[in-house]
Amino acid sequence: MATTATAVDAERADLLAMLAKHRHFLRFTTRELTDEQAGRRTTASELTLGGLIKHATLVERNWVDFLVHGPAAMAGSGAMTEEGFAAWRQQFQLLPGETLAGVLADYASAAAATDELVRALPDLNAAQPLPDRPWFQPGERWSARRVILHVITETAQHSGHADIIRESLDGAKSMG
Repeated sequence: MATTATAVDAERADLLAMLAKHRHFLRFTTRELTDEQAGRRTTASELTLGGLIKHATLVERNWVDFLVHGPAAMAGSGAMTEEGFAAWRQQFQLLPGETLAGVLADYASAAAATDELVRALPDLNAAQPLPDRPWFQPGERWSARRVILHVITETAQHSGHADIIRESLDGAKSMG
């Protein structure tokens, strides 16, 4: 029978393995692309491959910050002004001066920080109140485990978006 510590270590390993798998597929959609291609919109949305990598980086950093600092870490992301909405849209674009290599390196850095925190968290059951936002239930709390699962879900979802964008760009697929 596994000890509790062994079970927790196995759970962390499973969470990190699943996150690594979806990160791989997200990054893989950008293989052999130029910066211009990584910044090109191929669908009706604002999404670009470089922008999706930027967004995934921001998602990981925001949720890691939440795990460390609680809801105060997301204090500035509530009300959307016109400037805030413009800034939000830009996270889905590869902007002038940004490179695919640069956003991929930034993503790798954020991923390493997330992985390190997941390994070091004292308790995956520790919960924090979510910030007051219309998309969260009032008074809702998420455990560290649920936050990690949310990051995995976001990464997987955006990996699918990236696959559609890449296929529309040049016919390449992540799988199949």
